[in-house]
Amino acid sequence: MTVAASPVVPASSVPLIELDRACVIRGQVRVLHDLSLRIEQGQHTALLGPNGCGKSSFIKLITRELYPLAHGDGTVAVRVLGQNRWQVDRLRSQLGIVTGDLSSNLSDMPGLTVEEAVLTGFFASFVVPAFREVSPEMRERARETLAMTGALPLLQRGYAELSAGETRRVLIARALVNRPQALLLDEPSTGLDLIAREQLIATMRELARQGITLVLVTHHIEEIIPEIERVVMLRGGKILADGPRAELLRDAPLSELFGGPIRVVDQAGRLSAFAG
Repeated sequence: MTVAASPVVPASSVPLIELDRACVIRGQVRVLHDLSLRIEQGQHTALLGPNGCGKSSFIKLITRELYPLAHGDGTVAVRVLGQNRWQVDRLRSQLGIVTGDLSSNLSDMPGLTVEEAVLTGFFASFVVPAFREVSPEMRERARETLAMTGALPLLQRGYAELSAGETRRVLIARALVNRPQALLLDEPSTGLDLIAREQLIATMRELARQGITLVLVTHHIEEIIPEIERVVMLRGGKILADGPRAELLRDAPLSELFGGPIRVVDQAGRLSAFAG
């Protein structure tokens, strides 16, 4: 497929995410192959691809759970907000991260309430540290972000008791407590029923309107809200195409990406895809 030109975005002093020929090996398998990608602040972007295309490895690069191979010329393979070295807790004050792994870890914390789960976002931990003080301002901010995601009524519920849709809203609230410049969302609608997915999409659209940059990693085109205008297609650890949603979220490009016939239906800007 011919790679389309990326949408033009006003230049920002520092890109949100910048990969320069990033290569990652897991076990004996190279899962990312010379991946070069630049996402500007304010540029809502979807990384789309089938299972095994490298989406999880991309996320783990950003969260420093994986490290790229070093370049022989000394250049840096991964930068986030201009930095190639960062502490995860400081990173999350600028880039909120919502992943399924995070949800599982929080669910394993005995007796953790929704309020406490959101407060842990201030400390980049899975519990509120016993030696750290939770200020009234922190509690108020936790309530504000729960209200933003429609999850405030869950405040005193046990986190482990929540439904999949409820946990997504709580995780987004947790990611927002530090007022990050952007959110990185990993397959956010996985396991959600139709109503919960609609609630999630409405939340994503509202956050985009508020100016929070969204980076969505997914294999569901239904999650790619109209506000996301740039789509990066990943296959086999490489970029297959990078361009405007209007050009790439169509039958032919998606069929090539997923390796089989795909039909796209557009309903007032909301897209659905069907195989066969």
